[in-house]
Amino acid sequence: MQTSATRPASGGIPLVLLCVGLLGNAQATSIADWESCSAISADAERLACYDRLAGRPQPAAVSSVEPHAAPTPVAAPAAPPEPKLLSALSRHWELDDEAKRGAFLFRPHHPNYFLPLKVSNSPNNTPFQATPAQAGIGLDSVETELQLSFKIKAMQGVFGYDNVDLWFGYTARSFWQAYNSSMSSPFRENNYEPEAMLVFRTHYDLAGFRGSFINLGLVHQSNGRGAALSRSWNRVYAQFGFERGNLALLLRPWYRIPAHDGDDNPDIDDYLGYGDLQAVYSKGRNTYSLLLRNNFRMSDNRGALKLNWNFPLYGRLRGYVQYFNGYGESLIDYNHSQQSLGLGVSLTGGM
Repeated sequence: MQTSATRPASGGIPLVLLCVGLLGNAQATSIADWESCSAISADAERLACYDRLAGRPQPAAVSSVEPHAAPTPVAAPAAPPEPKLLSALSRHWELDDEAKRGAFLFRPHHPNYFLPLKVSNSPNNTPFQATPAQAGIGLDSVETELQLSFKIKAMQGVFGYDNVDLWFGYTARSFWQAYNSSMSSPFRENNYEPEAMLVFRTHYDLAGFRGSFINLGLVHQSNGRGAALSRSWNRVYAQFGFERGNLALLLRPWYRIPAHDGDDNPDIDDYLGYGDLQAVYSKGRNTYSLLLRNNFRMSDNRGALKLNWNFPLYGRLRGYVQYFNGYGESLIDYNHSQQSLGLGVSLTGGM
């Protein structure tokens, strides 16, 4: 007779059989899964398969398609700075950094022009009549005039200062009796004027004008002749440049260096004075200039006035009109007063 301690419970056998079956099925499924994972060639997918079978939590799926990002706004390219408008004095003396062109280049100095027609109300025959070989000479009242003038910057930044430049200039004027066939159409006068200039760039205001530069110069002027027709003088000067808008003013007092080896024209200061004042005004493509000289004497007051008009003709060709009244239109005429009017063309500008 069996006791209750040794008799197996009737309900326990099915539970054991169920657990064994489930364990066997799980073992079979696990082996198949492991084998299927090992067959995956891609490393990332194979590792994910192993992690899944091992019961590790799977990372949230990351979409392979990135969200559409808003385009980064592209800044519009900065507009290039507008070129600096240079004044007439700045262009002429290269006062601003934008105007500088370096050394040893030819630039216009004084106006370059050719006047094929120039009429004088009083031709100066006196100097030629004083020469025996030319006694009785008669000048025509109509002649031509040519002026060529250039300058060269020899040194930019003298003494280590950026605002000081050294210039050399040369001007030649010729008065030609081109229509005087009775005299074989000679050049009655040639004037030569070399000079050296130290130009200091300045920035100050005076009576509404801007002081742009100070020019310290040494100049020689002569006509290259001898005997009674010789004329020459040497000067040192200081020229002050002012400007306001389209108007430029040039004030130039000078001192004549005394001649030690004879003086062909000791009284030249009495007629040409001790300085000059020049005004240059530009309007559109037209340029007007006025030159004044005076000896500043109450008695025997003498001086001169010169008016120029430079205007467009065709393309780069420009017209030139010149009016002169007073003493010293040329060196041979330093003590002779006359009025003249010339018509021609301008080759280049200048001051």
